[in-house]
Amino acid sequence: MNQIEIQIASTSKKLPSEKQFQTWVDTVLKDNNELVVRIVDCSESAVLNQRYRHKRGATNILSFPFEVPEMISSSLLGDLVICAPIIEQQAEQQQKPLFHHWAHIIIHGVLHLCGYDHLSDAEAQIMESKEIMLLKKISIRNPYQEQMPHE
Repeated sequence: MNQIEIQIASTSKKLPSEKQFQTWVDTVLKDNNELVVRIVDCSESAVLNQRYRHKRGATNILSFPFEVPEMISSSLLGDLVICAPIIEQQAEQQQKPLFHHWAHIIIHGVLHLCGYDHLSDAEAQIMESKEIMLLKKISIRNPYQEQMPHE
């Protein structure tokens, strides 16, 4: 089982359980990896987004891969910082079940920690295909398809 440290620095009352986080991370990773999942509110997300991405405002997720120094063995992949209010807002706007959106964002972030990116169209296509396949494993539909109302 992968080791996840969950840090809750958010006032949100609609957070997934530790078991849900574990399921979503384990969907992407083989055993024996470590990562930190920090749940924050908009203020902390905005500060980190400005500091590390030079972008204003809060964002849904920030991924901070751990660069293992040479000659050191570590199973630490890095940190994910997720803004709970943004996740809730996006799920509502996109008419998706809240925890389906959480699952998607966790899987998206873990893929970033594994080296996937979406800076080019080709990279985005590869990453999105991987996300769709992994979400399907846990019975969550393609997040990039238009959803029908009341599904």
